[in-house]
Amino acid sequence: MIITEILARNSWMYKDETALVELLPAQNLRKKYTWHQFYFASNQLANALDQNGIKKGDKVIQLMTNCLEWLPIYFGIISTGAWVVPLNFRFEADKILLCSKVAEAKAFVFGEEFIGRIEKVKDEIQKTVKFWIFTGLDDKCPDWAIPYDEFIGSAAGEAPPEVPLDIEDDAGLYFTSGTTGSPKAVLLTHRNLEHACYVENAHHGQTHEDIFLCIPPLYHTGAKMHWMGSFLVGGKCILLTGVKPKWIIEAVSKERVTIVWLLVPWAHDILIAIENNDIDLLEYELAQWRLMHAGAQPVPPSLIKNWHVYFPNQDYDTNYGLTESTGPGCVHLGVENSNRVGPIGKPGFDWECKIVDKQGNLLFGNESGELIIKGPGVMKEYYKNPEATGKALKDGWLHTGDIARYDIDGFIWLVDRKKDMIIYGGENIFPVEIENFFLGNKKIKDIAVIGVPDERLGEIPAGIISVKPGAIMSEKEILEFQEELPRYKQLKKIFFGDVPRNPTGKIEKPKLRRIYAEDKRKDIQKLLR
Repeated sequence: MIITEILARNSWMYKDETALVELLPAQNLRKKYTWHQFYFASNQLANALDQNGIKKGDKVIQLMTNCLEWLPIYFGIISTGAWVVPLNFRFEADKILLCSKVAEAKAFVFGEEFIGRIEKVKDEIQKTVKFWIFTGLDDKCPDWAIPYDEFIGSAAGEAPPEVPLDIEDDAGLYFTSGTTGSPKAVLLTHRNLEHACYVENAHHGQTHEDIFLCIPPLYHTGAKMHWMGSFLVGGKCILLTGVKPKWIIEAVSKERVTIVWLLVPWAHDILIAIENNDIDLLEYELAQWRLMHAGAQPVPPSLIKNWHVYFPNQDYDTNYGLTESTGPGCVHLGVENSNRVGPIGKPGFDWECKIVDKQGNLLFGNESGELIIKGPGVMKEYYKNPEATGKALKDGWLHTGDIARYDIDGFIWLVDRKKDMIIYGGENIFPVEIENFFLGNKKIKDIAVIGVPDERLGEIPAGIISVKPGAIMSEKEILEFQEELPRYKQLKKIFFGDVPRNPTGKIEKPKLRRIYAEDKRKDIQKLLR
């Protein structure tokens, strides 16, 4: 079933029930849409786009922060048969230009926050864009754009435009986060989006009564595809604009939330707030909170062990996925395995997984190799990038670029990314293993391990360490703490500083390498001349 048909069904079945709630705790505001309002708003935009010449196969960019209107706009674009192109709201002007050139969009929907960034590159983008549609307040609308209400105001019809959509049709371009280079355009189909609904619901058993708290950015497949399990059954979704620990706990309590997906840094921050008595759990109604699941990056086992100290009756789950797999779920731990801390799980609903060596041979036991996956969520291609597509897709299998291994029970453990691996004197070191070890120290809030060039050994492991608020830690303490690690995995350089993460929680290691490794690499190159 195409996801626009699911929305239509929900509007019919749950017409006056609440579909979406937006919480703005900083302004103490709460806004909501019923399922009928959601559907109606989506159709208004779809008809306006259709009547202004946006047709099946055209592209429409969506550059917005999370808000009540985000999902209706997304569904409105898809209802026309056009491809929706959600952009990372942290993209600077150069990345917006790059993505716009690839998409060649005919319409561009954007919020007030992006006026300055767009104006820097607008002259180049407007070669294809016919309509700049502004979603902010009318008096803030630049003279080169049209206010959203004005654009949809002349649209006729409450039903969506009559556009024949097939499950195999192309539906959207999602740009990868670019943590390992320039963003690539992932082309997803309606089949991919449909599968995301069913795989998420199969894994977490959402019912119509469940209430899902959505905090991560909606442009990313992770947040939206997790929500789709609730969407499939007409469950309520709470959109929280802000990630302060107290805001999250208050939202769960006041809105009677049952399911929350957290990024690792947010879960860490909640635990720190509890430990520091900034949050008193006895002040909140949390008994209905049945599931916390985490993903988008390796989840430290120490985090989940600490989480269960405060939430002992709560199920935990982790899901692994990529933009190229239409988000999470291709590997899935399962709530029935909540007591297992460490592995990412087994193949998800309707998915196949293998771990292979460089020659493509199957690996078993404790051998580390590349994780490859196959299933209905695998992208169609990297749009306009046949070379990258050829490397990633082989005989229907998606090569993830992630290193994994099996344990004795057949569970998959994520070891690290290929590109993050450190080669230290001929030994392969996977930073995640070291990071997870150090996160077991109660003084450490976050850590990133990168390779720093070394004249003799090629690379040496270096750690950038962020200490918890109020804690004091010396280099000597770190050296003593890491004595339990094998010598070749011990940090050879230690830096104290912030660990930058992107909106989906992934460590921005290219940024750290530029700060801590590039100067050293240049020095070595000079010596070798």
